[in-house]
Amino acid sequence: MPHYTGPLLTRPLLDQLQTALKKGASEATASFDLGRSQDPVGLAPDGWQWRGQAFPWPAKLKDRTLYYWDGEEFSPASRFGSGLYKLVPTDWGVPTFEIDGIKMLVSAQLSPMDDARRKVALVEPRGKRVLDTCGGMGYFAACCLDDGAAAIHSFEKSPEVLWLRTLNPWSPDPDSPLAGGRLQLVHGDVSQQIATLGDASFDAILHDPPRFGIAGELYSQVFYDQLARVLRTGGRLFHYTGAPNKLTSGRDVPREVATRLQKAGFKAELALDGVFAIRR
Repeated sequence: MPHYTGPLLTRPLLDQLQTALKKGASEATASFDLGRSQDPVGLAPDGWQWRGQAFPWPAKLKDRTLYYWDGEEFSPASRFGSGLYKLVPTDWGVPTFEIDGIKMLVSAQLSPMDDARRKVALVEPRGKRVLDTCGGMGYFAACCLDDGAAAIHSFEKSPEVLWLRTLNPWSPDPDSPLAGGRLQLVHGDVSQQIATLGDASFDAILHDPPRFGIAGELYSQVFYDQLARVLRTGGRLFHYTGAPNKLTSGRDVPREVATRLQKAGFKAELALDGVFAIRR
């Protein structure tokens, strides 16, 4: 799907523009791509102009909601599928996203992109072929591209997440010059598609599955055996697990994951909010 190139609005941005207008300004400078760039904008009582296009002032916008121009009005960046999928702005510029109100990426203490960057650093992607099992917003892939990965093969099961990615200026576009043909994004379930991948065809793996209760198959011994099959000897893997409360869940998911990865042929240890492993 082609990426959206129109303006993105949030309530703070709208307030900024309207405050400038009330103070008598006829133009201002602002970011309409979540902090990636700054553009001049013309201000008038009946609307505003950006990159040669006129837009009406929208009605009052909601907090924690991102809006895009759908051709007729500014609509929320959200869509119903198996749940309500919503792109959520953060103070860092880089957005997170929610499914039925549950935040999928960290954003309280650091940027979702900075969080992805420190995890990607563990697999040292420069010059490597990387398997990105659960693409999400594509922040792992973006960091791999920035770090000089040779190729990234990314899977994403949810059509709603793929649609949100087209609205998100921080999500890498496989067709962009920056990607340079290095990013392949596949709409598919990696738990099934992994069987089609060749033995030892990757140098590194990034595995960021939904929580265990939603996608238990991505924590199974069968799937870990497949990860071991497609990763070359000495290849690196980072597996996000989060830190579910053992007192409420009754399980130590990170240690369970480490044990299964070791059985599959990895040397595994707890790292950050997941497990780091090397293929033996």
